[in-house]
Amino acid sequence: MATYVLVHGAWHGGWCWKRTLPGLQGPGVEIHTPTLTGLGERSHLASRDVSLETHVQDVMGVIESERLDDVVLVGHSYAGVVVTAVADRMPQRISRLVYLDAMVPKSGQSLYDTTGPAFRERIEGAVKSNGEGWYIPLPTAERMGLLLQEDIDFVMPRLVPHPARTFAEAVTLKSPWSKPVRRSYISCIGKSTPGGPRSVQAAGIDDYHELSTGHDAMVTAPAELANLLRDFGA
Repeated sequence: MATYVLVHGAWHGGWCWKRTLPGLQGPGVEIHTPTLTGLGERSHLASRDVSLETHVQDVMGVIESERLDDVVLVGHSYAGVVVTAVADRMPQRISRLVYLDAMVPKSGQSLYDTTGPAFRERIEGAVKSNGEGWYIPLPTAERMGLLLQEDIDFVMPRLVPHPARTFAEAVTLKSPWSKPVRRSYISCIGKSTPGGPRSVQAAGIDDYHELSTGHDAMVTAPAELANLLRDFGA
């Protein structure tokens, strides 16, 4: 039996995996697509108090309440920070940690620490000018790697502002993990030539894969993504 917990990135919700699920479902497969507090259908819970720890507890709560084991835990984009913390706290429940074009923090690092000062300056400027000081306004479709109108129409109306403090808070990890968790990285390279230089995020992960699509691969390349995830759960 293969068990998947798919964790969406900033501004998104559990809805974003809808196109990927048909290619992943099958006999003996269990899939959970939790929505993090303050996002998606839980946007009514958004506030300046929503923290990175809130989101870590969201995912741990699913794994614990559903009594899941041997989980293939997938984090997209921002959720790379979330799933890193989850796997560190409950490694005995995780069979593989998958970063989907995601941030890979070290202990003591926040998302901002993995992206650099220019990104932080841009986001914090947007929070100050258009986010009432506590939320991150919506990105453009272009920044999400959405080019087709049908993809834009599926994603953009569903996005909601993201709680800003989750980007600034650091994770504290055990060193080393009590049980090593296998890690895989899926890099969304867009129209770049396959096999080029790896991103900084993927540099330390041996099991490396590429998809020739934009950042929201679960929307723009759902079948290809499902194929990779099936292999990870085999």
